[in-house]
Order: sequence, then structure tokens, then C-alpha cells
Amino acid sequence: MAFDYAIVHLKFTIPLAALLTLISYPILTRIHLFQIAALVILAFSATLPWDSYLIKTGVWTYPPEVIIGPKWLGIPYEELFFFVIQTYITSLMYILFNKPVLHAKYLRSQCDPEKWIVATKLAGQVFLAAVTLYGAYCVNVGGEYTYIGLILVWAPPFALITWTMAGRFIISLPLACTALPILLPTIYLWLVDELALGRGTWSIESGTKLDLCLFGVLEIEEATFFLVTNTLIVFGLATFDQYLAVIYAFPHLFPEVPQSPTPLMLLQGRFTGTNEYDMKRIEGIQEAVKRLKAKSRSFYLASSAFTGRLRIDLVLLYSFCRMADDLIDNATTEQEIKSWVAKLIQYLDFHYVHDKEAQKPVHRQNVDHARLKKFIEQEFPAPARSALKLLPTHILPGEPLYLLIDGFRMDSQFNVERDDKFPIKDEDDLVAYARRVAGTVGELCVALIVHHCGAHLTSKQIDDLLDSSREMGIALQYVNIARDITTDAKISRVYLPNSWLKEESLTPEMVIEDTFRPEIIRLREKLLSKAFAMYRHSRPIMQSIPQQARGPMIVAVENYMEIGRVLRERDFLEVKDPRRATVPARRRLWVAAKALMSS
Repeated sequence: MAFDYAIVHLKFTIPLAALLTLISYPILTRIHLFQIAALVILAFSATLPWDSYLIKTGVWTYPPEVIIGPKWLGIPYEELFFFVIQTYITSLMYILFNKPVLHAKYLRSQCDPEKWIVATKLAGQVFLAAVTLYGAYCVNVGGEYTYIGLILVWAPPFALITWTMAGRFIISLPLACTALPILLPTIYLWLVDELALGRGTWSIESGTKLDLCLFGVLEIEEATFFLVTNTLIVFGLATFDQYLAVIYAFPHLFPEVPQSPTPLMLLQGRFTGTNEYDMKRIEGIQEAVKRLKAKSRSFYLASSAFTGRLRIDLVLLYSFCRMADDLIDNATTEQEIKSWVAKLIQYLDFHYVHDKEAQKPVHRQNVDHARLKKFIEQEFPAPARSALKLLPTHILPGEPLYLLIDGFRMDSQFNVERDDKFPIKDEDDLVAYARRVAGTVGELCVALIVHHCGAHLTSKQIDDLLDSSREMGIALQYVNIARDITTDAKISRVYLPNSWLKEESLTPEMVIEDTFRPEIIRLREKLLSKAFAMYRHSRPIMQSIPQQARGPMIVAVENYMEIGRVLRERDFLEVKDPRRATVPARRRLWVAAKALMSS
């Protein structure tokens, strides 16, 4: 009994697996664990008979003095463990690189693929079929072609199956989502394999290999083995993600989706015909992602921490907010502002009716979708229509949406020439403004979370969460105002209350003229102090957010509050730096990791 092969795992594969587990742990969900477990079982089952055959025919050998001893079907336990650990490592790599990506937006490739995607998929099928036939030829020839032939006759058929099932989807994904999870573990395992071969931990019998080496050091058969097996793992995970994307993207096909879709649902996703896909919805999701990347990349990145249909609905909600804000914000006359506000209110009136008893808007029992569609297409520009059509109003409460539009109206008052050009007169106006433009967004996000994963929450818990989300939204808006004093002044906007300015013997015009006055620095700190006080009050209540969404929500909040901490660290009077305060990438990652670990 010896431990040479076991030491390979202890030195190289287990430490890497542990490191990747530590990095990915905060973002792993039950569905990820299911993916990994399924791939491990498939990889193990597919490799076991093939590996056993190689050993029985003498292609691979393991000297008795390098293994512990126990075997199954002639395969040392250390080798069996390799099947598992390699699949686990590559799966975690894939999950890490794919977490930022919203897979639903790539379903367009299934129904309306570009010509190059169709051609690439066909070329891949032809290539994999040809390689399989070449492998069969090599096995038939035998001798030095035996090992490479056994690899090529075994792995490419599995790749061909997954490529046929999900080739268009795989091709349409960003290259980093597929190529890097294949290449990085492959290169690492090449190095490990070369070290093991050099130490005699395992060996390939001469006469069964080509004696060709990659880079002059690594047997070409071994290099091919790790490349094709990692490709199989990534293809399998991508195929899985395609069917998940179908489940999450189409409420008309899957009205209710649990946090972990069942195997039956995955089969339904697999066999759902592309003619049943709602491609207008996919186009709308693509437009929403594009809008967020252009207008609010920080929110888009934060949204990647969420999962499933909740993530899609959050993206659609924020897309609507940005679209409505832009329509009103880009108006140049008071009449134009009033017109857009009226149209957006009329849009909401299609979905909600004011309940006198409840004293708030409630959902209409029957929405006239034909009239609504006609209204949207007649009254709104083409880029705005999908955001209006896809907003999940059936989930969202009406009151915060109406308040949000009024907040945008308050914002727009800076844009027009009028005597009352600076609408934030006192602290009450500041609170009302922040409540409308940010507290409402927090409330709407919580409403989506409660709908998708809050079935276990009590009415009291939901009410507390909604209250804290409003307060936290105000706190975040205060941080935003504190950060953008100089940026806003450049477009003649001053959100610091006029009453605060008066206490410092300032006017809004003086702020616009010079934002680096000592008095303004003091007002910035006053604003931040109020923001952090509200943050400290509402932050503990976030712990009652359902576990599936708690971490991502805390990450979003903590990253934004970190901007406030950066502002407090800067010496504006000394450097007079007009740039917006930003949180360095490393610091953002550290904040996110701490937030996820603590949640």
C-alpha cells in the first residue's frame, strides 16, 4: 500500500476544489448543487466502463506501489475519485463565469438564430461525427493508435448529443462563459498529469500511444482526454441552463416555478417546442438588459446575485424605472413633462383602480389587454414599449408605482425655466422626494421577493420588510445625492434642501457656482449622517428576507452604502476632485463577500 496517487489529490485537486468552493459558496444555490450532482453522476457512469476497459486491456496501468489498494472494476479508488473531483472543479468554474449572465436573453438563438450560429452548429455536428468515425478507425487499426482511438470513439458521441440539443445556445453565450471553464481546468490538469506521469503515479503502455507530446512534454492522448472531458462537462451544464432558461423566461408555459425546478419541469423545458416561445418577451428582456448596462450597470451586476424568475422580474422592474425616468427627464418643456407624466399615470390606470376603502390603488380584476397594447403602441416610442408591456404589474403593488412617477415629475422641475426652479425647499421635501424615487423601488423589490420566495412569511414580517425597504431606499438616495452634488450642479440641479443652504448662508446658485465650499462639505456630511442612521435602523430587519434573496439584497445595499463610506474618507477641500466617488473593484468584492457570508 502506498499513497503516491492519493498525494496527487491532496496536493493538487483537493486544494483547488476547496478554493473554488470558498469563492463560489456565497452564490451557490440548491439548483447549482443539483446541477453539479447530476453531472458528477453522469460523468462517473459514463467514464467507469470506459476506464475499466482501458485498464483491463493494458492501456493504462497503476503500479501497486503508488496506490492504496482497493479497486472497483479494476479501477483504483483514487482514479474513481478523479472522476468526481474533475467534474466538481470544472462545474464550479462554469458556475462562476456564468453567474453574471442572464441566460434567458440568449434563447433567441433557438427560434431566430443568425446564419453564422446555424452554420457553426452544423459544422460542429459534422466535426464531432467525423472525429468519432476517425476514433473508430484508430481502434480498428490498433497498436499505437489504440489510446487516442478509444478517447475519440468514447467522448465525441456524448459531445455530439449535447451539441445537437443545445449547440445554438452554447454558441450564443459569451465566449468567457464556455471557453474559459473548459480551458482553465484543462491547462491546470495538464500540469498535474505531467507531474504524475513523470513520477510514475500512472502510465500509458508503450505501443498503445502515438508518442507525440503537446509542447514537447505532455502526451497528446492525455492532453486530448482532459480537453474533451472538460468540454463534455461544460456542454452538459450549458444544456441544463438552456432548459432552466426556458422554465424561467416563459410564465405562460410555466406559471408556477419552485426555487428548485423538478426533473419533470426540466424535461418539459427540453421538449417545449420553440414555436411556443414568446419571442417578444425575449426581445424585451434583451432590451431591458441593454438599458441597464447603459444606464445602471451597478444594478445589473447586483441583479446577477439573484436567481430564476425573480432575477428576470427585477431586471424588468428596473428597466421600467429607467425608461420612465428618461422619458420625463429628457423633456424640455413643462407641457412635455406633464404629458409624459399623464401618459404613464394612464398606463398604470389600465392595471390599477383606486380603492376608496383601502385608500390606495389595487389591482383591476380584468385588464383590457387589447386596449392597453394599442395605447402603448400609439402613445410611447418604440424603445419604451417592451418595458411597459413586460412590467410584472400583476405582482407589484400600485401605490409605489404612482409615487415613483410623481418622484420623476419632481426631478423634472429642474429642467424647465420657472420661478420655482429648486423644488427641494426643506427636509420634508427631501424625504418626500427620496421616498418617491428610491423608497418606492425598495418596496417594489421586496414585493417581488415576497411573491417569488416569501410564502412562509407572516403578515407582520412582510409589513416590517416593506417599511424597512422604504427607509433603506431613502438612505440609499441620500448617499446618491451626497455623491453627486458636483455632478448634479453641472446640470443646474441642487438636491440639498434650501432650508439647509440658508442655515449656511448659501443659495442653490452658489452651490452650482462652487461645490467645494466648506459649508457644502458640512452639508454632505449631514446628509450622510442621516443616511447611515436610517441604514442602521432598517438593516437588521433585512435578516428576515427569505434566504434565497437575502444575500443579494444585502450585497446591493452594502455596496451602495460603501459609496457613503468612501465619501467620508475623501478630502474634498484638499483635492477638489470633481469625479463621482466609486468603490474600487477589490473593495466591492470584499464587501459583497462579507455581506453574503453574514447573510
